[in-house]
Amino acid sequence: MQSFDSDGVEIAFIDVPAQGGTGDPILLIHGFASNHAVNWVNTLWVKFLSEAGYRVIALDNRGHGQSQKLYDPAAYGADLMAGDGLRLLRHLGIARADVMGYSMGGRIAAHLALDHPAEVRSLLIGGLGFHLVDGHGLPQGIAEALDAPPGAPAPNPTAASFRTFAEQTKSDLRALAACIRSSRQTLSRAELSAIDTPTLVSVGTLDTVAGSGTELARLMPNARALDLPGRDHGTAVGDRLHRKGVLEFLAQRP
Repeated sequence: MQSFDSDGVEIAFIDVPAQGGTGDPILLIHGFASNHAVNWVNTLWVKFLSEAGYRVIALDNRGHGQSQKLYDPAAYGADLMAGDGLRLLRHLGIARADVMGYSMGGRIAAHLALDHPAEVRSLLIGGLGFHLVDGHGLPQGIAEALDAPPGAPAPNPTAASFRTFAEQTKSDLRALAACIRSSRQTLSRAELSAIDTPTLVSVGTLDTVAGSGTELARLMPNARALDLPGRDHGTAVGDRLHRKGVLEFLAQRP
């Protein structure tokens, strides 16, 4: 992996060249408690997009993977994390890129498109629907579960599953606890209506975390929804129909 200084925070990333095609750049932003490898390499997204002719850039969000760990919740606002993505593109000399995020990464990508529309060619939000607006989705207690000593009972099953997942990915639990306490910023209906970037919202039909993708897309002037039948929050990301829908969307966007 490579790394760069993002306004004082060391951010790790990969930059995979296209295998033919136009080499249009696409930035991938992973979800909470994950990393670039789990979210994008292991699910074959990097291979798929590279073989389809795209230059694939994927970062480890601050506090995750091989990027710098921070322990102040104030360091994890979605706008700050979007800034890491923007500075990465500028570090690589990329003036404009497609931006794809999953779950928390979708939230970060939406903030990036809102704040810097000229540098986002298209926006692909996966695993996040209307809960980007109403703030529902993950239950409380995840930070407490991450902060708890080993073997302590979690407040609820979802919190327990996130602790298990974080341990499996060898994550820094204290950094993730700080992140989850601060990275859930919503966007208002007015803010979403201001994002006229071509947008695809992809959500599994069994996803109880994301909220409705169709409802979110309706709030945006240039968005459409892609339902992923029979997929939940964990299984939608690498779904074959998800990859097919993304590739078709990218081929049609301006």
